[in-house]
Amino acid sequence: MTVLGIDPGRDKCGMALCIPGAVLARTIVPPAEVPRVVVAWAGRHRIDAIVVGGGTGSRAIIAALGGLQASGRLPPVTAEEERDSTLVARRRYFEEHPARGWRRFVPRSFQVPPEPYDDYAAVVIAERRLAKS
Repeated sequence: MTVLGIDPGRDKCGMALCIPGAVLARTIVPPAEVPRVVVAWAGRHRIDAIVVGGGTGSRAIIAALGGLQASGRLPPVTAEEERDSTLVARRRYFEEHPARGWRRFVPRSFQVPPEPYDDYAAVVIAERRLAKS
C-alpha cells in the first residue's frame, strides 16, 4: 500500500509518499503547489490513499484535491488526527541529522532544526495511516 501524507500549513506543506518500511519521496512546498506535486507523484507511483493532517490549512488542501479526486485521478482524500506529529517529526529529524560540535551537549528538547521539517511530519502522518492498514 502506498500512502501520500500531507502536513498542511498556511505558508508551507510537508508531503511524503510512503510504503511500509520506506519513504519513497518527500518535499516541502507552498500550499498552492500541493495539487501539482500530487499529480506528478501520482503519475510516477500508484497512490492508494491520501491522508491530510487535520490541523491548520487542512480544509483548503482537501478542497484543492477534491477536484482532482472527482475527476478520478486520485484515491479518496481523508483527514486524520495529527496529534504530536510535529514532536515525533522533530525527533526523527535529529535522528537523521545528529547534532555536531558543541550542540551534541545540548538536549534535543532545547534544539530547533535549522531548516523546515514539515516533510518529516508528513511521513509520520502517512506511517500512522499505514499502521492502521
